[in-house]
Order: sequence, then C-alpha cells, then structure tokens
Amino acid sequence: MTSFIAVSLAALFAAGLTMYSGFGLGTLLLPVFALFFPAEVAVVATAMVHGANNVFKVSLLGRHADREVVLKFGLPAIAAAVLGALALGWLAQSDSGLTIHVNEEVLSEITPVKLLIGLLMIGFALFELLPRFRKLEFERRYLPLGGVLSGFFGGLSGHQGALRSAFLAKAGLTTERFVGSNAAIGFLVDLTRISVYAALFTAAGGHVSEFNGWPLVATGAVSAFFGVMLGKRFLHKVTMTSVQTLVGILLFGVGL
Repeated sequence: MTSFIAVSLAALFAAGLTMYSGFGLGTLLLPVFALFFPAEVAVVATAMVHGANNVFKVSLLGRHADREVVLKFGLPAIAAAVLGALALGWLAQSDSGLTIHVNEEVLSEITPVKLLIGLLMIGFALFELLPRFRKLEFERRYLPLGGVLSGFFGGLSGHQGALRSAFLAKAGLTTERFVGSNAAIGFLVDLTRISVYAALFTAAGGHVSEFNGWPLVATGAVSAFFGVMLGKRFLHKVTMTSVQTLVGILLFGVGL
C-alpha cells in the first residue's frame, strides 16, 4: 500500500508542476520507483508512466508545438536516446559489482547500473539545488546539442526534462509553444527509449507478463493524467524554487 501511495502522490504532484516549468515528471518519479524496484527496472517503469503522460499532454497541447524546434532538437534527441537506452541495457547485463558483507551477511550489492543511476540522481539533484544551474539557459543555435544531451540521458536514466528546458528556454517560444514543443519532444524520446527497452528485454528472453510492477505503473499513469489536468487549470504561475529544493534533496538522498 505504501508503494501505491508514494507513486500516486509523486506522479500527481510532478505531472502538474511539469506543465509550465522545467521540472520533470521522471525527476521525482524515478527515485520513488527506485525505492521498490532495481535501478534499471525503476528507469523502465518511470519511462512507461512518463510516456503515457506525454501522450496525454501531446493530445492537449501538441498542436502548439514549434515544428522547427521539434525537428532541430527532437531528431538528435531520438538518435541519442537509442544510444542511452542501449547503454542502460549493457550496464544492466554486466556481471561485475561489489558486495558489502557485515558479519557474513550481505548488507548491500553495488552494481554498475545502481552506481551510475545513483550518481546521475545526485548530479541532477545539484542541478535542482544550485542557483547557478537552475538559471542555466542556452542560445537557440545550440538546440541540436541540447537534443543530443537530453536524449542520451533520457535513454540512460530518464533525466531529460531539466536539460531540455534549459535549451528551449531561450528559443524565442511563447508559453504555449514552449509547453507544446516540450511535450512533443518528450513524447518522441519516450517512444524511442521504451521501444529500445522492450527490444532488449525481448532479446534477453523476457516476457511482459514477468514484470510484476504493472499495477504501480498504472497507478502512476492515472495519477499523472489528473496532475496534468490540475496543472493546466491552476499552476500557470507556480513558483518553482521551493519545489526544486525539495526534489533536489530527495534525489540526493535516494542517489546515496
């Protein structure tokens, strides 16, 4: 029951906030899923909720997307997302790792994918906590570079929203075009990485029926839908500083 409450609240809260800010649904949802699943499974579960949420957002706001921005940022992001997702799959299959024993009992197992996801959560926590990074913005000519960086980390760990918004913030977009373009690009990256995750899972001999987290994923998706509706109606002028600080602390703690 605790897991359902945590995922539901995280998805509702984050999905509402992400409508008009650089805050990412996956930023808050990944550490919550990571409390209940292995790191690589948490990334995939988060991707499914994130993808379902972006489908809903595109249906509401996709018509406002700026085509040029979506192409210049989105196409490099798609290619990089494939590489990031493949890198996650390669790390997840790695047999190397470190086991910590206390009194001949296993206290913790540190695998490459756990270590990487933990470090990335800590890194993106600093992105949320430090004022210098919060205000980071890039000129429009750097959109393809932003697509590569955002797409790769999106495929690898799901951390894409903050980077994407930093590159889109100075692209000369109206609020509606910013939100629509953000949703369209996020949807393209999610569709790409989920497809790669599924292909890797199938190639490894897995089957979707073996995944026991579907109820949690469904709970997160439904809650995110309600969060988007609430955000669309009430959160046009939300102040993000306190939210970013809270999320940064959560990411840092779970990353450790």
